[in-house]
Amino acid sequence: METACVAADGHAWHLIVRSPPRPRACLLWLPALGVAARHYIPFAEALAKEGIATCLHEWRGNGSSSWRASRMQDWGYREILELDIPASEAALPAPLGGLPRIVGGHSLGGQLACCRIALASGRTPRLWLVASGAPYWRAFPAPARWLLPMAYRFLPWLARHNGALPGRRLGFGGNEARGLIQDWARTALSGRYAVAGLGEDVDAALARSVPATDAVLLARDWLAPPSSLDYLLSRMPGAHATRTVLDDQALGGSADHFTWMKQPGVVARWLAVRLPG
Repeated sequence: METACVAADGHAWHLIVRSPPRPRACLLWLPALGVAARHYIPFAEALAKEGIATCLHEWRGNGSSSWRASRMQDWGYREILELDIPASEAALPAPLGGLPRIVGGHSLGGQLACCRIALASGRTPRLWLVASGAPYWRAFPAPARWLLPMAYRFLPWLARHNGALPGRRLGFGGNEARGLIQDWARTALSGRYAVAGLGEDVDAALARSVPATDAVLLARDWLAPPSSLDYLLSRMPGAHATRTVLDDQALGGSADHFTWMKQPGVVARWLAVRLPG
């Protein structure tokens, strides 16, 4: 099932929904940077078998999104947090509206799930993180700690020079809007979640946020090591978090940043059993 979504500025996309006959909770899932929502369909179907209705959000510039990043078309975290994610939330099928809510994400999606929960008013959903952590360079072990600042300065420059980041050619993310890469690099260099153009202090909102959090790390994942997850969770000191690290044997495949998506059953089961009831 797919549901059409339109943001207030005209950006349009499709929300992919997989739901069991009698769901016990509803998850809004945010993808990794440059990854189209359809790649998480196996994950959504695995969660549906565990009783979790799963709705896959689409990033601007990817998959079913009506826009593509270019010199003429730009956006950043503000548009995602203020316009797109709320529109996906509003488009959740009516039967799912009264269920316990979860917001979760993979990699960058996990970071922005934290920010969305912190900024949203009303009840605090549960938070699920998979292969996610803050990109702050000091939160990584050596030698990455010393190499990352160069990348964090080069990629925004390249995006500005090119009009958008040519991520497909680089092998990092998709073709990403320069404003988004600037916001991402700002956090990566400073360790703070400061969103250009947003009227609210995201770091202060994170510090007040108290979501019940479940996090999955992958043993071979150098993009989201345990120290980067520790730093992300430190921005929400009131959050109660449980976590696990899954290795090759547990997953039945390579425990890296992306391979888990091909055989997501173990990840889905670990998250599902954390839910109360």
